[in-house]
Amino acid sequence: MKKEKQSQSIDYIFLTITGILVIVGLFTFFSASLGVLARSEPKFYSMLTSQLVLGLAGGLIAMYVCIRIPYKFWRKHAGVILIATIILTALVYVPGLGFSHGGAKRWISIFGFSFQPVEFLKIGFIMYLSAWLSWARKRVENPKFGILPLIIILAVIGGVLLFQPDTKSLILMSVTGFGMLFLMGAPWKHLALLVGGAVVLFGILAFTTPYLRERVATFIDPSSDPAGSSYQLQQSLIALGSGGVFGRGFGQSIQKFSYLPEPQGDSIFAVIGEEFGFVGCIIVIVLYILFAMRGLWISRRAPDTFSGLLACGLVILITLQSFMNIASITGLFPLTGVPLVFMSQGGTSLLISLAAVGIILRISKERKQTN
Repeated sequence: MKKEKQSQSIDYIFLTITGILVIVGLFTFFSASLGVLARSEPKFYSMLTSQLVLGLAGGLIAMYVCIRIPYKFWRKHAGVILIATIILTALVYVPGLGFSHGGAKRWISIFGFSFQPVEFLKIGFIMYLSAWLSWARKRVENPKFGILPLIIILAVIGGVLLFQPDTKSLILMSVTGFGMLFLMGAPWKHLALLVGGAVVLFGILAFTTPYLRERVATFIDPSSDPAGSSYQLQQSLIALGSGGVFGRGFGQSIQKFSYLPEPQGDSIFAVIGEEFGFVGCIIVIVLYILFAMRGLWISRRAPDTFSGLLACGLVILITLQSFMNIASITGLFPLTGVPLVFMSQGGTSLLISLAAVGIILRISKERKQTN
């Protein structure tokens, strides 16, 4: 006879996969950042400090803390967390707090410390949607309890993000929300309506927003403007192609020094391809697939609906963002500017991603097993 029991230890397979991704990311980040060092030594050390102190050290502490917090805490406070993260994200519009970089107003600076509040909003969104859908699980077929609340939440978040502008984060949260609604058994006609509405909305944005229109044009014809909007994609493809099967070797990338824009940022996968070749790219992709598979394995064995949705939503978010980055750098998707999780520059992103891993590990600690 089968008996259910609670595991008393975290999932070390999931932790190991995450650890490998982080280690690979740190080495790749350091190598890619040498291009920045060649141009600006102060910027290099500032960037390295942010990645190591805020991202890695802060992320490991956040992961440890999240492992210790019972997942029911997040369900109890999901509404407050969502509201707080929406307000925090809206603070980018407050003079003296928010500041712009690269034409986008997505950062907050307090006492010289800067971060992207949208990273917190992504987690708050998943927590609240998990709490709502787990509460309304028997009524999710009713639009008032399924698709409509999701649309309202995304509309509020969209109102905060679109003027920054930060379309990519809205896309990430929309697709993640769709996946969670699908897993809860929402009717296909509701899901089709949601997809249709999203396609129309983003289609309108793509043709009315200059920078989105340029990215769509670049995706359709990568050679349309090699010195302008197509430059990043062209240089990324050159880097990937010059890496061949096994790559030039660690630290030997040429493109990162004067050709690739932001080699330590959203172009970091191109550096991986140039230094480690096709084989290195495949290994990184396989690692993300293993991360997703093990994370979904944990979500399927979660002790209740909320924790299962929470783990699943976090896994979808991290995996989707990673593959959006890879697809955009290889020309399979319009350039989005999303970082490669665990690898690209961004102390806030690394911190929040490791905190999310901590939440998943806590759920794995309480997962149900059968003997």
